[in-house]
Amino acid sequence: MQTPADAGWRQRSTGWLAWRWLWLTLGLAAASGAETALSRQQAEQSLAALWAERREVLRAERAAEMQARQIPWRDLSLRWEERVFGDEPAAGHSLWISLHGGGGTTAEVNDSQWRNQVGLYQPAEGIYVAPRAPTNTWDLWHQPHIDPLFDRLIEDYIVLRGVDPDRVFVLGYSAGGDGVWQLAPRMADRWAAAAMMAGHPNDASLLPLRAVPFALFVGADDAAYDRNRIVSARAVELDALRVADRDGYEHFARVYPGMPHWMDRRDAEALPWMAAHTRNPWPRRVVWVQDDVTHPRFYWLAVPPEGARAGTCLSAEVRDQVIRLDRELGTALTLRLSDALLDLDQPLRVLVAGREVFSGRVTRSAEAIRESLRERADPRSAATAVLVLAPSGAQPPAAPAP
Repeated sequence: MQTPADAGWRQRSTGWLAWRWLWLTLGLAAASGAETALSRQQAEQSLAALWAERREVLRAERAAEMQARQIPWRDLSLRWEERVFGDEPAAGHSLWISLHGGGGTTAEVNDSQWRNQVGLYQPAEGIYVAPRAPTNTWDLWHQPHIDPLFDRLIEDYIVLRGVDPDRVFVLGYSAGGDGVWQLAPRMADRWAAAAMMAGHPNDASLLPLRAVPFALFVGADDAAYDRNRIVSARAVELDALRVADRDGYEHFARVYPGMPHWMDRRDAEALPWMAAHTRNPWPRRVVWVQDDVTHPRFYWLAVPPEGARAGTCLSAEVRDQVIRLDRELGTALTLRLSDALLDLDQPLRVLVAGREVFSGRVTRSAEAIRESLRERADPRSAATAVLVLAPSGAQPPAAPAP
């Protein structure tokens, strides 16, 4: 029988062997100050080794907050309760983040809403996490601190509980549904699917949901804040987006006749529909709309933090080794590349608003992988190569040597 000590030794040995391979492969280039161009196989091996090292560092750093089920953030903190359902698949459990209602009321009322959310839904498989909002304001789930807190929460479950990063779901009821409207598009590159129950979208854009299957539910008699009318209208908008783009905007809508704000758990039909989906971390077309809470990274696009501006929109598509960006760039843009997106052994072209700005090969590198894992503890979305595009009107990047 394997003891915990045996398992720990095996894990350390595996990590040492991975790093031994990496040192032998890249050591000569590191000594000379050069960055080695990796083959596809070498990039895969480097990713495995660098992820093993990064995961071990984060396990040590994050163990206490996972044990306490509390993430401190400046003068706030995110607490949560969890329940585990079903047997763990080979790739790891799925993760379900379920947002409670309330908001704009007392801490006692929001605590009651939180306790209700803990037992509200039961996926057939997965770790079901019900966080307690850090504040008691009406916008409790879409304030600026929520995005980094949820990023960290997801990372904690990936590194400490072995959650499958391609099977992370978000859902929420009432004020929690308000949050899903905002967070599903803002953090679209995190979710396998999302479900909004009885919430109000406010000013949220639907466009970034192109690769996120999205479910929306409302009672036909839920007239407060025009929820019934607005949710119905948003479902029609999603219908139109789906017709115009048959490979995107998958959605599922229910307006329950005769039902008020409380839908008597009928909305739980969302969970098996959501569970049928898996995130694609490398979709060939993305639509990035920056909300008032901005992000420097979205799927395989990234901008400097100072270049992330609310209201900007960029559509990017890959087809036949050509990357097309639909408009001129107001800031530097990094293309985060992988063989999951296109063939890095072949030349590629980049067109910005129809104008060619790059033609050539982009090499895989350990540094690209290392930086990607530093940005986000998510090996499935880690880039193996990067290409930085200058803002429109600036000097274009030089093509790397073949």
